[in-house]
Amino acid sequence: MIVAGIGCGRGTLSEDIVSLILTVLASFGIAREKLDAIATEASKADDSGIANAAQSLSVRLVRCSLADLDRATDRVVTRSSRVQALKGVPSIAEASALVAAGRNARLLGARVAANKVTCAIAISEAS
Repeated sequence: MIVAGIGCGRGTLSEDIVSLILTVLASFGIAREKLDAIATEASKADDSGIANAAQSLSVRLVRCSLADLDRATDRVVTRSSRVQALKGVPSIAEASALVAAGRNARLLGARVAANKVTCAIAISEAS
């Protein structure tokens, strides 16, 4: 399973989210069609930008609780003091990708940021 974890502010355009996902997938040599899901923190999942990005890419949207994100913090690469202060966890994009991809998931690299969007790709060991 391949998951794009997304962090962004409210009102972020779906086009910016999709563009970054496609850029990050391409940087790892992964075809768009291989993406299985987009994941984010549960309270952001209803934001139209993220929901529309998932719909545009024809993938499911996974909502990750803060408790689940907290359990993945020992496996994240990048830590944000801003996210830590706001949400109580050091990562949204990386932790969401790991949570949604499953217990044996690993990040392909550190999150990438552009246009107020962050994206991290996680892959299940079974993929």
